[in-house]
Amino acid sequence: MKVAPEITYRNVDKTNALDNLVNEKVGKLEQVCSHISSCHIAIEKIHERPRSGSPYRVRIDMTVPPGHELVAESNPTDDNQYAPVEAVIRDAFKAAVTQLKKLNEKQQESDKSQTHTDAEETTALVTKLFREDGYGFIRALDGQEIYFHRNSVLNSDFDRIELGTGVRFSMVMGEEGPQASTVQIVDKPGANAGKSEQTLIEPPLGY
Repeated sequence: MKVAPEITYRNVDKTNALDNLVNEKVGKLEQVCSHISSCHIAIEKIHERPRSGSPYRVRIDMTVPPGHELVAESNPTDDNQYAPVEAVIRDAFKAAVTQLKKLNEKQQESDKSQTHTDAEETTALVTKLFREDGYGFIRALDGQEIYFHRNSVLNSDFDRIELGTGVRFSMVMGEEGPQASTVQIVDKPGANAGKSEQTLIEPPLGY
């Protein structure tokens, strides 16, 4: 995840325990899907004294190249009355992990069903960028890092590319191995997910 997750608390006091829990769960998301382009997490108390259910709600909005938008939400009803905020957070992230696993399976099945040619088109995430030198590297869904040159970027869009940008490309064999051609931007970091009102905790270490 090249763009730090955006996390907001609404009517919920931030504590070190909640901070550590959220950071731990964000790390779990990355283990399932390493090319998430944006992640917005809202933790809120929607009722002070509900007649039933939990007063808390947690919503996780994610975007995954080439433009998938995933939403996972936990708002316990009568079956789980007065569930603490920690339990609601765990449930929301559990739902998010399930959605990411299903998306991974669909993408892998789609890749397998494609006709393999010398210039097979696929999707990837920009992981390294050397703007002044005019080249960078993208990581495909299978984890392979592939070189690309600014001249391979369609519509002269090289200067619009950032770390975390989702792209579609065709892979060809160059003199020094595989490289990307006809690179096309399909998903800018954080472009599709809704924005939270205020970021109140720092991103986890390593972001």
